[in-house]
Amino acid sequence: MSTTSTTEGRTIHWARLYDLGTALCGRRIRALHRAMIELAAIAPGQRILDVGCGPGRLTLAAAQAAGPTGTAVGIDPAPEMIALAKRKAARVGASATFQVAAIEAIPAPDNHFDVALTSMMLHHLPPQLQHRGLAEVLRVLKPAGRLIAADFRGTPGHGLGHTLCVLGLRGGTEHAEHLRSIIADAGFEALEVQQAPSRALFLLRARKPVLAATEPKRPP
Repeated sequence: MSTTSTTEGRTIHWARLYDLGTALCGRRIRALHRAMIELAAIAPGQRILDVGCGPGRLTLAAAQAAGPTGTAVGIDPAPEMIALAKRKAARVGASATFQVAAIEAIPAPDNHFDVALTSMMLHHLPPQLQHRGLAEVLRVLKPAGRLIAADFRGTPGHGLGHTLCVLGLRGGTEHAEHLRSIIADAGFEALEVQQAPSRALFLLRARKPVLAATEPKRPP
């Protein structure tokens, strides 16, 4: 198993500090993850992929939903995040597994997962990588497999703009509309946008076509 992964997207290496920051928002994070798991309609025995899993909280929730006969795999390009996620899983005796990997090179065969989750990750990717990464997610999902994404409604940007989005002080829906568009361009169908528990966020559910083309759509 690889211990390093290169990506064109932003990689967060300060795992402990990130984990502490998200722990301070524990109630909001738990509410978001519950909403994602409910929207994903995970059934016992299914295979779940968490892309950009960070410290692994969502992956662990997905593993619980999939039960002992299912599998939940979290991937992240930061070795520090994966190491922390593995420690969390070991402490609670969870069956979830974690691997250092990036969205543009998911270590799984075609048509493998029933559900793919991505929480607050897509805004860290440049536009071209968003297209390529979502095409890769489409590849590893089974026909009719579901994608559940959570992200900011307004454009987060960096620095102050990102902070304003986190605090719910930046309005707009342009980022949600952008992600809906590129997810459709990647070849997904049945896109549904819903309000997340936080007013600053949105949830999106999409599906891989049952008769998906052999090769997913590529950006022009």
